[in-house]
Amino acid sequence: MEKLTPHNIMLMLLSLGILLGVARILGEIAQRFRQPAVVGELLAGVLLGPTVLGSLAPGLGLFLFPPGGPNAIALDAISTLAIVLFLMVAGIEVDLSTIWKQGKVGLKVGIASIVIPFVFGFFTAWFIPQALGKEPDVDQLVFALFIATAMSISALPVIAKTLMDMDLYRSDLGMVVVSAAIFNDIVGWIVFAVVLGLMGGAEGSGNHILLTILMTLAFALFMLTAGRWLIHKVLPFVQAYTRWPGGELSFALILALFGASFTEWIGIHAIFGAFLVGAAIGDSSHLRERTRVTIDHFVSFIFAPVFFASIGLKVNFIAHFDLPLVFVVMVIVCTFKLTGGTLGARWGGMSPRSSLTVGFAMLSVGAMGIIVGLLALEAGIINHRLFVALVVVAIITSMTSGPAMRLVLKPAKTWRLEDALFSRLFIRKLNGVTRRDVINEVVEAACKEFLLDQNEVESLVWERETTLSTGIGKGVALPHARVRNLAKPLVVVGISDTGIDFDSPDGKFANIIFLVLTPRDSPDSQITILAEIARIFRNQAMYQRVLQTKNFTDFLALIKSGSSRSKEEDLNECLS
Repeated sequence: MEKLTPHNIMLMLLSLGILLGVARILGEIAQRFRQPAVVGELLAGVLLGPTVLGSLAPGLGLFLFPPGGPNAIALDAISTLAIVLFLMVAGIEVDLSTIWKQGKVGLKVGIASIVIPFVFGFFTAWFIPQALGKEPDVDQLVFALFIATAMSISALPVIAKTLMDMDLYRSDLGMVVVSAAIFNDIVGWIVFAVVLGLMGGAEGSGNHILLTILMTLAFALFMLTAGRWLIHKVLPFVQAYTRWPGGELSFALILALFGASFTEWIGIHAIFGAFLVGAAIGDSSHLRERTRVTIDHFVSFIFAPVFFASIGLKVNFIAHFDLPLVFVVMVIVCTFKLTGGTLGARWGGMSPRSSLTVGFAMLSVGAMGIIVGLLALEAGIINHRLFVALVVVAIITSMTSGPAMRLVLKPAKTWRLEDALFSRLFIRKLNGVTRRDVINEVVEAACKEFLLDQNEVESLVWERETTLSTGIGKGVALPHARVRNLAKPLVVVGISDTGIDFDSPDGKFANIIFLVLTPRDSPDSQITILAEIARIFRNQAMYQRVLQTKNFTDFLALIKSGSSRSKEEDLNECLS
């Protein structure tokens, strides 16, 4: 039996340790500058690959990362496992029910943000393929379909992270963006799976290409319907009879590996199966937010850096950098994706400013675009020049999406939390013991004070809560809704001594509950107030101080001091 020699094992562990170490360090540095970690992880591969190390010390580069042999195969196997697990995490973040619960707005944004870039990307690649670097021996239909997919797919992980950094993830605007990105991911990966099938990926399995495509669509349909239902039924059994988090983590990984192996067998890349399994798992209401975070950290901090760093080992980014090609790809992506997201939001009835914000949010290509490009490179659909252009565009769009959203969202009128607080809406001791009880209690207080329809407001708040839990962690929850016949924002503050389970990402019960009600025609007020509360309670000491308050006056004084401090911290962060 063939096996790795002691030298191979030593070299594998050494190279893997160096790759992971440099990727994690540069990933952390990138996040310090409020950029996606993938930027630093890709840079690690560029530094250790043929671009830098291979040019400065070619002998050392070939020793650590040989292009062939047992060590190259081992690293490739680890990278494949890493991307399979990464796509599983991307699928778990999907939460299919969010699309339906968000309603027509998210679906319209999702449709427009994928159809418009796809159509224009396809026709651009069909009529002027040479401008995009098409090789003569590549089928024109396959090339055009790939370009269309690459131009239309969005990076759900990067989009979600950007919204979290801006404290907008659990806002109404955030849910529209997330649901649209989910729709993009599902449709985009199904189309790309078909493209890979057309490329001839099914030859090894002995299946006809049409049969492969039909099996792909059938598997996708099964996982999004019956498979999703089965996982939802089995998950409580796993939670009841296994230890957390090992049981749920193993359950998710085992199913992802099974799904990945099946799609690889039928001739479609393994990551498609892992993505669909992840989507089916993530849609179960039994999967707690804390488990999602644990799985995400397990993969994102160990496996994902290895994969993205390994991309830099495959290509010389300087030798294959083509500025005109980068410019062409950048113009196509920015123009069509921004147009698609913005028009979709306007179609859904959002305001012009909110629509433009959604357009910039959907602009991010990120890791998903890089993965699609890498698979196309390995399949021979594109050349190294186009792959480098796609990576550069993915990085630039991921870096600029957040700042552009902040610029557009800068409100003409500043809404402040302290202006929406009222002494009569401060409940020092909540009586409810469940999430629904507490929501009923705070809604009743708001409706009595402002003569609102209690049934209507309660229905809106609970509908929003079931779409995505409003527990933000650190003992705080932010149930909210936009209400008609409301002149200005109002906030009800309730404190629970025992704590309420709002399914927060950190698993902690919420002791401080803010009910945020804003006018239906003023989405900016909701965004700014929710973001301000999230900023104030970044400091755990504020949470402890609020729990010790005895009356509204003490609470208001704390909030004013905390708001001033958070502004200073934001300013210092920008200056540092």
